[in-house]
Amino acid sequence: MAQSQRKGQATQSGSGLRAFYIALAVIALAGIGWIAFSLTSRGGSSAAISATPLTGLDDPQALIAAAKGIELGPTDAPVRVLVFSDFTCPACRQFNTVVEPQLKAELVGSGQVRFTYYDYVLDLAAEGPHRHGFIAARAARCAGDQGKFWDLHDVLFARQQEWSYERTPPIDRFVEYGGLVGLDGEALRACLTSDQHADVVTANRMLGDNLGVRGTPTVYVANRVLAEWNSYDALKAAVEQELAGR
Repeated sequence: MAQSQRKGQATQSGSGLRAFYIALAVIALAGIGWIAFSLTSRGGSSAAISATPLTGLDDPQALIAAAKGIELGPTDAPVRVLVFSDFTCPACRQFNTVVEPQLKAELVGSGQVRFTYYDYVLDLAAEGPHRHGFIAARAARCAGDQGKFWDLHDVLFARQQEWSYERTPPIDRFVEYGGLVGLDGEALRACLTSDQHADVVTANRMLGDNLGVRGTPTVYVANRVLAEWNSYDALKAAVEQELAGR
């Protein structure tokens, strides 16, 4: 799980945690630089498979606004749970298949937790073993345009070994998976073969970097990193501790 391991610290654009994120970002931005990579092609004529340069995000509030997590659960839930994750990361797949179903059914379903997913693409240049992480993150967000983010999110993790090692960007696979969850295939393909959502996925990675995130998955319960990210019992206990302290 070398590079695909859990990370140090994370954040989200949820209203209840805004002050927390800003405080961390102010500290981190003082000492951490960030390198952006260019798209394979500009102008939407081919698929964006790697990060895009972003400017004007030196201000922490601007960075938080640009980095958008995908949220699930009531906006007034008393506890926030965040994850920084990559679709090519085996440990993230474990979190998705072992911990997330119970988290969603029990804690989100009961209204106790607002859960947020943040992209943290491990391979920004799309050249290494995690080379398809960026386009996979875009695929899920393209599905989100049709109201199906979480549906495709789950399929991408469940079928990770089918597509993550392909030599070329697995656009056809993603369109196939989209059909399984009821997506308009033409609209999904058009989104994938453009640079749509490349800015948001890039900003999410930038935010994670500036907050000290170093591996995936990094799971936060409120403002604390959950060390035992692969244990639902540990996550539930951390949520209950937060609830007890209110």
